[in-house]
Amino acid sequence: MITSPTDDRRRSALRLMVMSVGIMLAFVALSISFWYIQVVQNATYREMAENNHQRRLALRAPRGILFDREGRLLVENRDAFTISILREQTGDLDQTIRMLAAAAAVDEARIRDTVARHRSEARYRPIVVIDDATLDQVAAVLARRLDFELPGVVVQRVPTRRYPAAGLAAHLLGYVGEISEVQMSAEGLRTGSLVGQSGVEKAYNRMLMGTDGERRVMVNSVGREITTLDETPPSEGQRIKLTIDLDLQQAAEDAFRALGYSGAAAFLDPRTGEVLALVSLPAYDPNAFAAGIDRATWGRLNTDPLRPLQNRATQGRYSPGSTFKAVVATAALEEGVITPDFKVFCPGGATFYDRFFQCNVKGGHGVVDLRHAIERSCNVYFYTVGNMLGVDRIHKWAQILGLAGRTGIDLPNESESIVPSTAWKKAKTGEKWYAGETISVAIGQGQVSVTPIALAEMYAAVANGGVHYAPRLLKGINDGSGWRDVPGSEAAGTALKPGTIAALHDGLWLVVNGAGTGGRARIEGHDVAGKTGTAQVISLQGGKQAAGKTDMDLRDHGWFAFFAPRDHPEIAGVVLAEHGEHGSNAAPIARHVLDTYFAKKAGRPLPVFPTPAPAVVATAQAGPAPAVAAQPR
Repeated sequence: MITSPTDDRRRSALRLMVMSVGIMLAFVALSISFWYIQVVQNATYREMAENNHQRRLALRAPRGILFDREGRLLVENRDAFTISILREQTGDLDQTIRMLAAAAAVDEARIRDTVARHRSEARYRPIVVIDDATLDQVAAVLARRLDFELPGVVVQRVPTRRYPAAGLAAHLLGYVGEISEVQMSAEGLRTGSLVGQSGVEKAYNRMLMGTDGERRVMVNSVGREITTLDETPPSEGQRIKLTIDLDLQQAAEDAFRALGYSGAAAFLDPRTGEVLALVSLPAYDPNAFAAGIDRATWGRLNTDPLRPLQNRATQGRYSPGSTFKAVVATAALEEGVITPDFKVFCPGGATFYDRFFQCNVKGGHGVVDLRHAIERSCNVYFYTVGNMLGVDRIHKWAQILGLAGRTGIDLPNESESIVPSTAWKKAKTGEKWYAGETISVAIGQGQVSVTPIALAEMYAAVANGGVHYAPRLLKGINDGSGWRDVPGSEAAGTALKPGTIAALHDGLWLVVNGAGTGGRARIEGHDVAGKTGTAQVISLQGGKQAAGKTDMDLRDHGWFAFFAPRDHPEIAGVVLAEHGEHGSNAAPIARHVLDTYFAKKAGRPLPVFPTPAPAVVATAQAGPAPAVAAQPR
């Protein structure tokens, strides 16, 4: 078919028109795209463009410094180096990780694990893979950056925690570590933040953290910094003054170590509730956590049978033994069940509900009244009184004196002290309370289980005549405008009758200064009052063989609870010597701390704990346990 020239012209014109429309539509699409990119997405693409030659580096805020009550340094900051990977500047992440691991002589798998945990974060944010890097590691990395081998690796100088007296007051002060995912969601903090994980560091983390800053720098094509564009400096966290007296803390820990005991101790000012010293041993070195603890050390701490990470003072629960007799005495006097002159004949044991309960002295104490029952820690006397009271009235007064439940000390994860009642047993086991169970409770055995800090608060209440204050560690805060005191705890408890106070104080004074078992805490001129106690580890005949433990494992724990001076108490507390066998072996620790306290007050040189003869620690072997839970003092 032959087409005419007119038809050819028409077809050419149509094709030209279609092409023109296509070109026009393409230009319209390009214009819309340019408008969308330059106007709608301007901020996004501007940030992306800037990130090609700019880098934002977080500047970690120094944590607030901790001081003792006299302004002496407890925790400070030091400079450290971190090594981070900036994925945005890293062409080959796998190769960078391999080269970095080889240069810094660290486990490659550890770096990969760290990067994997932070993979979901923004690529421009550095991932810290080596905390507290050594100078050799820093030099090796910087040398390879100059050779363009590690352009995506960043070295930063950062503040980190330093605990000058390594291990001293470790559980009280706590330690810091990188924030966990749970903490991030709960506290609204960003990844990589250094936060308190235990102790005061955790309890007052918000005050101590401060506010991080930021530095914006220009980098070249290989990631090397050329200049700083701008910088927002970090602001240091608030400084905190604790109620702790460094000398008393040191004295307590020195005495524990000299005698070779693990355990706990709490020393309070009964007039305010301020904690003067708080001990838990064995301890750990918080410096190991300051810049990231290695897995081997963490594993050893967690599997150590002595549980060095547990704060025994606030989290350990033990039978209070005969220190609990002060609660029973208070309840009986305040409830009008007995008077201080009430007498009981002790022949060496007594039968209650068809069961024979031994006294702590085989031959008995004869006829004793309340004061001398406390002095000699006569079990038969307190079996009798406890039976007259009943468990619910004992529980009631344990609560009033601050022993049952939690004290509210400003430390995390405090355990609850248990003083049973009929309602408690019903809720826990669904069973009723049997009157025979009260007999063991009356001497601090059976189902009574308390923390050292709670027992310390209870003895502060006895010292004050029933009034007491929740233990606290925070004394003052400095946010940059000077120190300001923090209000103290409100008074709790109830004022005891004068006759109750007199009888209790007389009996407890006799324990230390008369014929009692607390004589090793005696300090001439300072009227120390106190009570020893024994917390049984195992009570049945043949129990050692059945338990498969060593003699040391099965020795009883020794308590000494105290206050001084008797009539105008200034300091009160408890010492628990784990496997110390008798409370009399805990008394020298309390004596050394009290001696230090009074020496400071009088301006005398601080005492040095005498080095004990080997026999002091080595000779205490647990003999055959009695048939029932009836331990002495």
